[in-house]
Amino acid sequence: MPRATKSGGGEQGHFFDPTSWQSLVAACAQIARDLGLDVETEVYVGRRIWGARRRIDIVVTDPTLRRSLGIEVKYQRTAGSAEEKIPATIDDIAAWPIPGMVVFHGPGFSVHMRSFLQAAGKAVELEDLETWLRLYFVLGSARPSLSGDAEDSDRRSTSAG
Repeated sequence: MPRATKSGGGEQGHFFDPTSWQSLVAACAQIARDLGLDVETEVYVGRRIWGARRRIDIVVTDPTLRRSLGIEVKYQRTAGSAEEKIPATIDDIAAWPIPGMVVFHGPGFSVHMRSFLQAAGKAVELEDLETWLRLYFVLGSARPSLSGDAEDSDRRSTSAG
C-alpha cells in the first residue's frame, strides 16, 4: 500500500492515505507497529446491551509497560447518517475492559462532527494518531534534535519512569 505524506508537511511523519475502513485499520495498525507496539485487530470482548458481540477494531499494546489501548476506526467517504452513530460509539468505548479512543478519517465527516469528535477528548484524526500514541505510551519524540541528528534508537525518553 503506498504511503503519502501529510499535506502541508508537519512533524507527524508519513501515513497511509486510506480510502476505506479496511485501509484505515491498516494505516492505524502500521503507525502503531512502526512505534514498536504490538497490534491485534478485531478483538472480541463481551456483548453489547442488545446481545451483539462487542468488537474492538484494534488493540495496541506496549509490551514493556504491558499497557493496552483500544482503537475504534471510523472512515466516512461521503456525508450521511453514519455520523449519527458516532456518539453511541464514544459511549460504547466506556464499556470496554481497556481504555479506548476513536481514530477517524475521510472527506464525509461534517465540520460539526469533526468538532464533536475532537471535543470529546476520545478521538483523533489519523494524521494525529502517531503523536497521540507517543504521548499515551510515553514514547520518545519523533522530532529531530536541535543539532539536526535523528533521535537515538532508544524509543523511551530518558525522563520516563
